[in-house]
Amino acid sequence: MESVDCVVIGAGVIGLAVGSALANRGLEVVVVESAGAIGTGTSSRNSEVIHAGLYYPTGTLKASLCVAGRQMLYRYCEEKGIRHRRIGKLIVATTGDELPVLEKYLAQARANGVEDLRWVDPAETAELEPNVRCVRALLSPSTGIIDSHEYLLALQGDLEAKGGQVVLNSHVTRVGRTGDGFAIFTGDATAPATRCRQLVNAAGLHAQGVAATIDGLQKPAIPRQFLARGHYYTLSGKSPFNRLVYPVAESGGLGIHVTLDLAGTARFGPDVQWLQSIDYSFNGDTREKFAAAIRRYYPALDDSRLQPGYTGIRAKLSGPGEPAADFVIQGPAEHRVPGLVNLYGIESPGLTAALAIADEVAAKMGSD
Repeated sequence: MESVDCVVIGAGVIGLAVGSALANRGLEVVVVESAGAIGTGTSSRNSEVIHAGLYYPTGTLKASLCVAGRQMLYRYCEEKGIRHRRIGKLIVATTGDELPVLEKYLAQARANGVEDLRWVDPAETAELEPNVRCVRALLSPSTGIIDSHEYLLALQGDLEAKGGQVVLNSHVTRVGRTGDGFAIFTGDATAPATRCRQLVNAAGLHAQGVAATIDGLQKPAIPRQFLARGHYYTLSGKSPFNRLVYPVAESGGLGIHVTLDLAGTARFGPDVQWLQSIDYSFNGDTREKFAAAIRRYYPALDDSRLQPGYTGIRAKLSGPGEPAADFVIQGPAEHRVPGLVNLYGIESPGLTAALAIADEVAAKMGSD
């Protein structure tokens, strides 16, 4: 049994970014992951969008870490040769009633420090996206797309280059307290797999479950979790779009929008379906609802081209009908357990914000 400076639970994009950031600060870091590969959960089941930071209320972690993280991520992609494209996106109003929502987005974006958002009239929209119907739109030039798998591998490579390691197939079942830190128990073992001075819970969908196993962490410090499943459909054949197209947001998400992957395939999603437990099954009954939503801005949709894709699940801290909750990055000042940082509700824009989130975690560790 080895003892290390820090253990990070969860080898998704957040856990790997945190592990890399801590290793860069000279700490000996081990990232433990219950699955047999990195990034098998939320990190690989999303839209792969680099968000600009338009929607999130000013002063929230989502707003500040998305804007900072986006800038860091573009630089990181250039440095590491990670495939990405600053493709831009249109946010469209399909009726006059939706125009005030776009006006709010523009004001919110500027309040968040996003200065490149601009209005696009129907004539220019027709030039940019001939297949999109709208009464007016906003263009976000700094929105992009990324190969999330390459991103995950780059983060793992950085971690390992600094002497850190990723240990797969290691399901954390209990975290005990020791005189100078933590004892990490995995599987059915009665002896700890490792010990550490500092611990980061970046377990994503399982963060609350992991937190409940940590000796000395009071239950009131663990926020309630809500699970929202989103379906994604792909469009067979050549994409009719050149960039991302988003309708105005809906409760629980950003609406059924169109994104492109780096191969040029168009995909639509996600919707919002509230779950009681983690379930990645694909419900084909969503097809008609998707087609109706898509036709609002893409009336020429041939729904025979609409093919089932995949599902993703967002770990949320607010439920149906409630205002969207912020990220929670909870350090010793909040929960009174020295050396511990818990991350809760890291949904979108977590992929974009990951590098900035990692710096935030490292700062909390440094102030412990």
